[in-house]
Amino acid sequence: MGEPEGKLAVLNRVMRIPPRAIELLERAEKEMILFLNVRVDDRTVITADAFVVYHNTARGPAKGGIRFAPNLTLSEVRDLAERMTWKTALTGIPFGGGKSGIAVDPKSLTPYAKREIMREFVHLIRSELVTGSYIPAPDLGTGPREMAVIYGELHIPECVTGKPVAVGGVPGRREATGRGVATAARLAAQRMLGKEISECTVAIQGFGNVGSWTARFLSSMGAKVVAISDSKGGAFDGDGLDVEELSKHKAETGSVVGFAEEISNEELLSLDVDILIPAAVEGVLREGNAGDVRAKLIVEGANGPTTPEGDEILRERGIPVIPDILANSGGVIASYIEWRSAKSGSITSASEVYGTIDERIKLAFERMAKLSEERGISYRDAAMAIAVGEVVRAMEERGWI
Repeated sequence: MGEPEGKLAVLNRVMRIPPRAIELLERAEKEMILFLNVRVDDRTVITADAFVVYHNTARGPAKGGIRFAPNLTLSEVRDLAERMTWKTALTGIPFGGGKSGIAVDPKSLTPYAKREIMREFVHLIRSELVTGSYIPAPDLGTGPREMAVIYGELHIPECVTGKPVAVGGVPGRREATGRGVATAARLAAQRMLGKEISECTVAIQGFGNVGSWTARFLSSMGAKVVAISDSKGGAFDGDGLDVEELSKHKAETGSVVGFAEEISNEELLSLDVDILIPAAVEGVLREGNAGDVRAKLIVEGANGPTTPEGDEILRERGIPVIPDILANSGGVIASYIEWRSAKSGSITSASEVYGTIDERIKLAFERMAKLSEERGISYRDAAMAIAVGEVVRAMEERGWI
């Protein structure tokens, strides 16, 4: 599996991982390859590959979002499922790691076409959803409306999370991942930089759901967000951007470009700021540009924004990286709250959701930082060691190893 296999080998030098556990963790538990064939109108039939992966369910049912992306592969879904195993274990959420996706371009689809594709997908994996073996949520290319389609097909409140509030979702779920990133950034600034977040300058690559809410929360905490970018380019203001006005500009024009001084995504990554938050796509901090990073701290808002080669360069340069399995776990924490509320019938407020996200991330952050300092290892290795340890313990208690 490439990087994950290498990571376990590295961790095995820090902690004892039973050979049987390594064998189980280096490959997915279950993989489904499906073929969708959906008629969306009298003249149009959409065909697409679809994938469902359970990486490990020792700690609970497979949890992970449904991604719509034109070039989606089984390998990508497999990697994302594994990351969910570590996120849930690190933050103490009783789920396993799963993921699914459909290889379609969401930008080319009408709302009706997306609904029909989702309905067909539900039909194909109905047994997985009805039994609760797999609990989906939104991911790239999907949102609350698609989750409402799943609920509409099955009428089981806990079978899916990320639903609209009007049909059983919880307030705060949409903002949850950004809330978690902002909380991780605040904690990291205090511990690693010796600064309050209100004293920090921040650059954020990505202004989708994660990046935009991260920017809003950090701005409300008093941080000076000096640069934000999207797929078309970036905006920079050394005195700090007005995030709310920038959001309006983006809604009106389709991009952050034109709001302030224009910069490229690559230029944003090399800005001299306290905190850099890559919150767009994977692999943006790599061998070719990690040496140019001037930020004092990196907080990973996206999944896998740092390649192994880039990570090694940053480590050698002494730039701490708060890994994605901690920083962007707010979404799955909120999903757990929604799932729990759906099963119990309880009502949850946005403030409760935010409070639980803050609490779970703080506990995991403190465990990670303490282990890193005790063992002299990176924050990424410390977070992984904790997560792997939790999964191994569950496998031992279930008699898997």
